Amino acid sequence: MAAILVGGLGFGVYWFAPQALFISTTVNEATPTVASVTQSLTPTTSTPTGTAPVTLARGSFRSLEHQTSGTAILLRLSDGTVILRLENLDTSNGPDVHVTLSPMVSTSGDRDYNNGYLDLGSLKGNKGNQNYDVPAGTDLTHFRSAVIWCKRFTVGFGVAPIT
Repeated sequence: MAAILVGGLGFGVYWFAPQALFISTTVNEATPTVASVTQSLTPTTSTPTGTAPVTLARGSFRSLEHQTSGTAILLRLSDGTVILRLENLDTSNGPDVHVTLSPMVSTSGDRDYNNGYLDLGSLKGNKGNQNYDVPAGTDLTHFRSAVIWCKRFTVGFGVAPIT
């Protein structure tokens, strides 16, 4: 009986990961730029310069299943690369939390973002500023919101409009 209880408790801690709610991870990545090289008149010297990204869309997070705040920004770099940048993100930690783009509008419910989404990867940290690459060739007109999504429990932590 004790072995079943210990096994059940171990599974519960693994599956629900309640300890994650008490652990915060802050990630502060810089806003990306694409370096270009400016040649001087002297052939042996060159100066790298950064090219500022273009904002395609921006929206503030609203909370769904967990308190979430911050801003989601779609940026196009000068080389054509698109990233989703999360700024001042503040949400809960949890098991199997991902950053996704969804075709659903940001006014949908906390469990409505499970179909047709584009997974940009695991959440790097539940606080801070983070960059996520959007795959080349993605039709951005198909997506209407950025979602902090818990795959394990199929529930959104927070959502921001990106239209």
